[in-house]
Amino acid sequence: MKAGVSTACLYPRLLEESVYDLAVNGISHIEIFVNSDSELNKTYVSNIADTLKRFEVSCRSMHPYTCAMEPMMFFSAYERRVDDALEYYKKYFNAMNILGAKIFVFHGNKKILQIPCELYCERFLKLIETAKQFGITAAQENVSRCSSGSLSFMKEMVKHLGDNAKFVLDTKQAVRANESSFDILRTLKSHVVHVHISDHGEMGDCLQIGQGRFNIKKFIGILAEESPESSVILELYRSNFDAISDLINSYNILNKMIEAHK
Repeated sequence: MKAGVSTACLYPRLLEESVYDLAVNGISHIEIFVNSDSELNKTYVSNIADTLKRFEVSCRSMHPYTCAMEPMMFFSAYERRVDDALEYYKKYFNAMNILGAKIFVFHGNKKILQIPCELYCERFLKLIETAKQFGITAAQENVSRCSSGSLSFMKEMVKHLGDNAKFVLDTKQAVRANESSFDILRTLKSHVVHVHISDHGEMGDCLQIGQGRFNIKKFIGILAEESPESSVILELYRSNFDAISDLINSYNILNKMIEAHK
C-alpha cells in the first residue's frame, strides 16, 4: 500500500502546476486528474513525466475529465458511440503508459438512466479489454449519483465480470450513497484495487484526515489484509482545506497509518 494525493485537490489550478506543487512539497505518490483534451498531448504528458522523474514521484492512477459523458458514450442505445469512446479513451491509456500509471478510474452510467446490469457489464468489459491492451486496469468507482453507487450493483458486477471486476472505493461517495466503506471493502475484498480517501463526520462528508469520525486506522487495517497493493489517495475538494500544508499533513498521517501495517 502507498499513500498519495490527487491533483484534483488543487483544482482549478493548472494540472502541471498542481503536479509541481505536490512534488516540491514532498508528495511521492499521486493520482492525476486530467481536465481537458490538450492535457493528453504526448509532449505535454512527457513534460509531466519529467517532473515526476525529477522529484522521484510515482503516478498510480488517472481520472478522466470525460467522466460526465460516460452515460452517453458507453451506455446509450446508439452503439457506435461505444466504439468511438473506446478509441478516444486510448488517449488516456497512452498518457498513462508515459506516466507509469496503472489504474484508470471509471464513473459509468447515471443511476437515473438505469440499464440492466448485464448490458452495463457488457459495455464496461469492452473498456476493460481495451485498457488491458495497454497494461492498464479499468476500475469502477462507487459514485453516489451513478449506478455503481450501491453495493448491491457492484456485487452484481462481480457476478457478471468475475475477476475482471475491479473497483475504486471512494469513502465520501460511500457516505453520500448511505453505504458503509467497511461493508464495501469486506464484501468486494481484493476486487477493490484503489481508494479515494477522506474523513467524514458532523462537519461534512469530505474532510481532512483526523477532522471527522471515520475510523481510518481500522479501514486501512482491513485494506492491508484484503488488497495490500492498493494505493490510498487523498481526494479533497478545494473548499475542504486552506493551504497545501493541510494536504501534506493529511498525507503524512496516512503514511504513518500505512507504515504501521507493513
